[in-house]
Amino acid sequence: MEVHIGMNKEQCQAVAASLSKLLADSYVLYLKTHHFHWNVTGPHFTSLHKLFEEQYTELASAVDEIAERIRALGEFAPGSFNQFAKLTSIEEETSVPSAEKMVAQLVLGSEEVVRTARHMMKMTEAAGDAPTVDLLTRRMHEHEKNAWMLRSFLA
Repeated sequence: MEVHIGMNKEQCQAVAASLSKLLADSYVLYLKTHHFHWNVTGPHFTSLHKLFEEQYTELASAVDEIAERIRALGEFAPGSFNQFAKLTSIEEETSVPSAEKMVAQLVLGSEEVVRTARHMMKMTEAAGDAPTVDLLTRRMHEHEKNAWMLRSFLA
């Protein structure tokens, strides 16, 4: 059944395609954060273990919200590692780097999610898609805060 929400089909498809990239970036960052949570070591283990858990838990909710927005626009959300790998700009980490390198990678990942969301903003505003604009604003706020907190560890 076609969606009739005040946006034409092309607008819905374009926003959903951009949201698919945001979903992929967010999911890959979720996986990386969870991987680091499991494997962090060193003198800052406890604080980083807890911080990573807070961040991956928030990301788990975020990926669901992003996917549900794609569905509300009448499109299907990507959901496989293969699809995410093609869409994301965030590099996968298969080794176990030092705690400091973990933090640096998560800063870069959070900043990438912000750039992806910011890049989408004009299109979603032009389409009059207030719910997606709100979602993007909240994602940027959360990831800017996460990057700041992580960056503070490196200072």
